[in-house]
Amino acid sequence: MRLGVLGWPVAHSRSPAIQNAALVAARCSGWRYQLLPVPPELFDEVAWALPAGGFRGANVTIPYKPAALELATCPTARASAIGAANTLVFEAGGEIVADNTDAPALIDSITIDLEGTSVLVLGAGGTARAAVWALHDAGAAVTVWNRTAARARELCAELGGTPVTACGPADLLVNCTAIGLAGSDTLEGLPLAPGDLAGFRAVVDFVYTDGGTALVRAARELGVPTVDGLDLLIAQGALSFDLFTGKPASIEAMREAVGRGRRAEPQPGG
Repeated sequence: MRLGVLGWPVAHSRSPAIQNAALVAARCSGWRYQLLPVPPELFDEVAWALPAGGFRGANVTIPYKPAALELATCPTARASAIGAANTLVFEAGGEIVADNTDAPALIDSITIDLEGTSVLVLGAGGTARAAVWALHDAGAAVTVWNRTAARARELCAELGGTPVTACGPADLLVNCTAIGLAGSDTLEGLPLAPGDLAGFRAVVDFVYTDGGTALVRAARELGVPTVDGLDLLIAQGALSFDLFTGKPASIEAMREAVGRGRRAEPQPGG
């Protein structure tokens, strides 16, 4: 039985490491999880062909989360409401189930009480859609910034929130852009300077790199609690694993696979 992660680019993904570790821990003999680098013009064709190739499911990363939802024949209510999916499950009858595990993973990873909390979301792609939907559902007051302002307006018109062209103060910062993916040592491309991070009670970054992104490092230097992309990858990956296999994932095995060791105590959110 095969599993994989669809994306472009996808060579950086740590999903094979955490998912294969979870498969071993769950004693899923004969299962294998792999990278699935697919250029945009071939996404639909490749995704439809996966079940015939022995695939039970696939995670979906940049830039295919909205396209994954469109591909599905049986989207969950959550994925439909968000307008993006990061998990596809191929059923024996030919149905393609699409779900979004980014949303619950985000909420589970934040220690701040979100009811009435102000949140600044950076980005307007598939990950941002999941974040905005989940944060609204948790009772937060959300503003959205995107480099292309029209996309932020469109997202807010669909899911709620307030689009902004300049970033004001907020309790929580959630980065859903791809900035930092290439390992930049600066916050170039984000509408914030390192010193601005001191005004947040916590910082969340969906991007992950070895050693942490510039955003996460800058926040930690200021003593601001953080949730980084590897924490979120493990949280959403565990939820996807259950959908793929019907078994709970070993969080400890996933953490050890990316050098995190035993689970750290949650950092205080305020």
